[in-house]
Amino acid sequence: MTDYRYLLRLGDDSLVATQRLLQWCTVAPQIEEDVALANIALDQLGQARVLLSYAGELEGAGRDEDSLAYLRDEQEFTNVALVELPNEDFSVTVAKMLAFSAYQHVLYGHLEDSGDARISAIAVKAGKEVAYHLNHFSTWAARLGDGTELSHARMTSAIDSVWPWTHELFRSDEVFDAAAAGGYGLDPAQLRPGWLNLVDEVFASATVSRPLDGWAPEGARSGLHTEHFGFLIAEMQSLHRAHAGVNW
Repeated sequence: MTDYRYLLRLGDDSLVATQRLLQWCTVAPQIEEDVALANIALDQLGQARVLLSYAGELEGAGRDEDSLAYLRDEQEFTNVALVELPNEDFSVTVAKMLAFSAYQHVLYGHLEDSGDARISAIAVKAGKEVAYHLNHFSTWAARLGDGTELSHARMTSAIDSVWPWTHELFRSDEVFDAAAAGGYGLDPAQLRPGWLNLVDEVFASATVSRPLDGWAPEGARSGLHTEHFGFLIAEMQSLHRAHAGVNW
């Protein structure tokens, strides 16, 4: 039987990525980018909704997507730390979302063959969306990396700063092991070779080098988040918690 905790992780990743992306609304480098990032955020939100809804059903505790999004405390979220990192300048967001989009692209490609028909259907739809996301952030990475001296320096610095946080995307534990054994998910470690092929291709276009592997933070999947996360979800949850149960 599908473990709701597996779906919770995938849903939390998308939900938190959504919240960070929406912070670019009205302040992106271009008007067109305001629209593009908002649309990508909406795609991520749609993925979060279906994943969290299914997780709530499987958990059987009466929690729906809204309860899981707005009424959990910081330590109950199981997203990777990568998606909760501050936006900083635009190049950092490009680096973060390039890494995350490439991961989702490989992930959903595998989950199309999930033994859980509902996960498979989610993956088919989401896979089409993240293919666009990957193309969008790949284009920006190449544009910045192979642009001016300043943009190249910023893109290189952004990739270097984000790289250590990507390792958590591919770290296995008992939840992922159970998903792989049950045939409805997979061991994320097996995604890294395909992911590296994708990002290396982008790095080549951006004329930047892949950073060396080294320090690799962990713990967010178990609820040990960065110092930035509490502020992020406080903003996300404030309206719902202030007016719990209200109907609009």
